Amino acid sequence: MRELNTPNTLTDAIFAAVADHSRPLLTYYDDSTGERTELSAATLGNWAAKTANYLVDEIGVMAGDVVAVDLPAHWQTAGILLGALWAGADVHFESTDEAMVVFTSRDRLDDHPDADEVVVASLDPFALPLRDLPPGIGDYGSVVRVHGDQYSSRRPASATLEGTAIGEVLDDARAIAERDGIGPGTRVVSTRPWHPAEFVVAHLLTPFLVGGSLVHVTAASPERVTAIAEMEKATLVLS
Repeated sequence: MRELNTPNTLTDAIFAAVADHSRPLLTYYDDSTGERTELSAATLGNWAAKTANYLVDEIGVMAGDVVAVDLPAHWQTAGILLGALWAGADVHFESTDEAMVVFTSRDRLDDHPDADEVVVASLDPFALPLRDLPPGIGDYGSVVRVHGDQYSSRRPASATLEGTAIGEVLDDARAIAERDGIGPGTRVVSTRPWHPAEFVVAHLLTPFLVGGSLVHVTAASPERVTAIAEMEKATLVLS
């Protein structure tokens, strides 16, 4: 990872805002399975770098090319999203005929019958590979694991989130952070969804872009969310 005064991508801006790359940046809870996965900025950055290198070197994604991310909120989704943004792609959250590759889950495969390239994320806590995928379908953990865990942005700034320019996304994130009281060092616990695009900015990217960290919780009762916030020493709970 590298830090830039002027970010080429939203991912550059996120990692430039992180004061300590060894501290937790994203913690993911799924209370229906008991999963708790914690990723430092360094670890999430490695997954994002592997994804970006895969997209650029293996798929041939160029600045402004469309990458579709049709996945639920999950730490793997965050790695894929940040990697696609790092590669300079224009990220969409539904399949489109223009997409060079679609990242999705096994249960959503039938939603993408005409996609040229499909990669399935296992959504496993340890990114274990999926077995018995249909021919021609890639397994996310397997296809990116062989790629380097460092990435140097070498693309000019381009449209990133469904055509929205970086500057506009940054402005939106700053406004949301001010509205919700998120600042550097704020540890946010949230149950808010990451879809559609404006929710990705508000509920996932904003804490990162202003130097905070995120604990995302799914399938939990309000009482459980409160307990998680206390355990995680969160300073803000959004639900």
